[in-house]
Amino acid sequence: MRKEVWFGLSILIAIVIALFILMPAPADITNGHLGLLMLALIVVTIMLGFPTAFTLMGMGVMFTYLAYRGMGPEIAIEQTLDLMVLRTYAVMTNDVLIAVPLFIFMGYLVERANLIEKLFHSLHLAMARVPGSLAVATIITCAVFATATGIVGAVVTLMGLLAMPAMLKAGYSIRLTAGSITAGGCLGIMIPPSVLLIVYGAVAGVSVVKLYAGAFFPGIMLATLYVVYVMIVAKVSPKSAPPLTEEERRVTLPEFAQTIRDTLSKRALPGMIMAMKGRRNVNVPTGILFRHMVIALLPALVFAAAMGMSYKIVTQSAPEQQSGLMPMGLGSSYEGTYSGLQEPDGYMGLQEPESDGGLQEPSSTGLQEPEGAEAPASSATEDAAEASQEAEDAIPSPSAPAGFWITLAIGVIILLIYYATLSFAHLEIFKMLLSSFFPLAILILAVLGSIVFGFATPSEAAAMGSFGGLLLALAYRRLNMPMLKESVYLAAKTSAMVCWLFVGSSIFSAAFALLGGQEIINNWVLGMDLTPVQFMILAQIVIFLLGWPLEWTEIIVIFMPIFLPLLAHYQIDPLFFGLLVALNLQTAFLSPPVAMSAFYLKGVAPPHVTLNQIFAGMLPFMGIQIIAIVLLYLFPAIGLWLPKVLY
Repeated sequence: MRKEVWFGLSILIAIVIALFILMPAPADITNGHLGLLMLALIVVTIMLGFPTAFTLMGMGVMFTYLAYRGMGPEIAIEQTLDLMVLRTYAVMTNDVLIAVPLFIFMGYLVERANLIEKLFHSLHLAMARVPGSLAVATIITCAVFATATGIVGAVVTLMGLLAMPAMLKAGYSIRLTAGSITAGGCLGIMIPPSVLLIVYGAVAGVSVVKLYAGAFFPGIMLATLYVVYVMIVAKVSPKSAPPLTEEERRVTLPEFAQTIRDTLSKRALPGMIMAMKGRRNVNVPTGILFRHMVIALLPALVFAAAMGMSYKIVTQSAPEQQSGLMPMGLGSSYEGTYSGLQEPDGYMGLQEPESDGGLQEPSSTGLQEPEGAEAPASSATEDAAEASQEAEDAIPSPSAPAGFWITLAIGVIILLIYYATLSFAHLEIFKMLLSSFFPLAILILAVLGSIVFGFATPSEAAAMGSFGGLLLALAYRRLNMPMLKESVYLAAKTSAMVCWLFVGSSIFSAAFALLGGQEIINNWVLGMDLTPVQFMILAQIVIFLLGWPLEWTEIIVIFMPIFLPLLAHYQIDPLFFGLLVALNLQTAFLSPPVAMSAFYLKGVAPPHVTLNQIFAGMLPFMGIQIIAIVLLYLFPAIGLWLPKVLY
C-alpha cells in the first residue's frame, strides 16, 4: 500500500482513538459533548469519501433532532425541519453568492479560449535570459491563468500537459518542475478575483470589495517569492534549472523584418523608419510597416495617455465646500447639521411680505410682475451662475506634485532605453504578448478595478467578466454552441456544489451552536488566557493542519464559524484574519495526503514521475507560504494599506 494511503489512514485512526479516549462516559455526555462529537465525526466521514455537502446536512439534521429531543418527538421534528428551511432560505437570499456562478462561468470560458499555450510560449521567450526561465514563465503563466479562471485543477492539468514536457526536456529537475506547476496553479485561489474570498466574505460577513483590495498585494508578494526562489535555485544549482540554449531562445522573424534587419538596421524602430523613406523602401509594403510601427509605439502611446489622465486628475481643483444657500429638496433632515448660511433668529418659515394687501392679483388681465420686483427670477439665477463661474475661474488650478514629474521622467528614460534596444526579435515577442498576456491582464484588471474602485459590485463585475470571457472566446474563434453549452453546464455544476455546501454548512453550524459546542470551544480558548499573537499563531497552525486532510471549501464553511466569534475578544480585524487564512489555505492544495493539485498533475505526468517526487517538489513552496504568512503578520500594511487608502 502506498505511503500516502497509510498516512491518511493513520490520521483517521488517530481521530477515532482520540474520540474514544477524550469523550466522557455515556451517562456524563452533555449536548456540548455531542457538538464536539459531531465536529470530529464530520472530519472522519469526509476523509472516508462521503459527499461533503450532504454529509453536513445529514449530520446537522440528526444532531439538531438530538438537541431538541427533550421537547418530545413531534416538537423536535418540527423544530428541526423549521431550522432546515430557515437556514436554506438564508443562503438563497445571500446576495454575495450571486458572483460565484458568474466568476466560475468566466473561468470556464477563458479556459476554453485556448490562451494558455500562447501565453506560456510568449512568456517563455520573454523570460529566456532569466535564471530558471521556464519555471519562472510557468509560475507567471499559472498565476495569470489561475487568476482569470479560478479553477486550480484546470490550470494544473493544462500546465502539466504543456510546461512539464518542455521543462523535463530542457533538463529541469522533476521536483522543481512539479513544485512550480502545482504552486503556481494554486495562486488563483488567493489573487483576486477569487471565489475563496467571496466564500469567506459570505461566511464572515466581511466586505468582498475590501477583501479583494486587501488580497491584491499579498497575492503578488507570494508569486514574487516563488519566482525569487526559482531564480535562486537556478543560480545555486544549475543542474536543477539549466539555462536555455541559443536554439531554444531563437525567435522566428517574418520576412519583412528579416529583410530590414539584413539590409538597413538590426533595431526595429530605426529600421522601419528608414524603410519608409522612398528609395530605401526595401520592397516592403507601406501598410505592413505602418501597422508594425503602431504596434512598436503602443507602449509610448499608452504611457502618454496614462500620464495625461494622471496630470488632469492631480491638477484638478478640489470641489469647494458648499457654504451658500441650501439646495432645494434636502428637507428638514439636515436641520441643525447644515453648515451653510442660516436664517436669522426668529425665522418662522416662509411669511408674506410686509405690505398692506400682500400679494394680490392685478386688476388687469393676465399675470403681471409684483410691485418692487426689479428683475425676473431667471435674471437673478443667471447672475448667480455667472458669479459662480467667475469665482471658479478665479481659483488657480493646483500644480502637479513632484511625484508626478519624477514618474514622468523615469517613464521617459525607460521608454528611451526600451526603444534604443528594441530589436525585431523583441518586437515579435511583444506581439505574442499582445495577443495572449495583455487580453487576460486587461480582463482581470477591468474586473478587479471596477470592484476595488467602487464602479461595480462584485456581482456586476462578475457579469462584466463573463461578458469579457465571451468576447475573448469570440476573438480567438473558439466560441461555438458545444463550447458554450459545456461551459454553462460545468459552471452550473460547480455553482450547485458551492451553494449546497453553503446550505449544509449553515445547518451544521446552527446545530453545532445549538448543542453548545461553540460555547465549549470559546470557553476553552479563553481559559487558556492567550495573547492576541498567541491566538493568531494557534489559529493559523490549526488551519494549516486542517489543510492536510481537508480542502479549502470545507475549512471555510465548517471551521471558520468556530474562529470568527473569538476575533472580537482578541480585537483582531476579520479582514486581516481573512487575508492570513487565504494565504494559509493554499496548503489545502499543496499538502499531502489530500493535495489535489498533486493528483491533478500526476494524472497527466509521464509514467516515471512519481507522486512522492511531486510531494517533495511542493514542500519548499509550502515553506514559502509560511514565510509569506509571517511577512504579512509582521507588516500588516501589505494587506491593509490598499483598503485603507481606497475606503
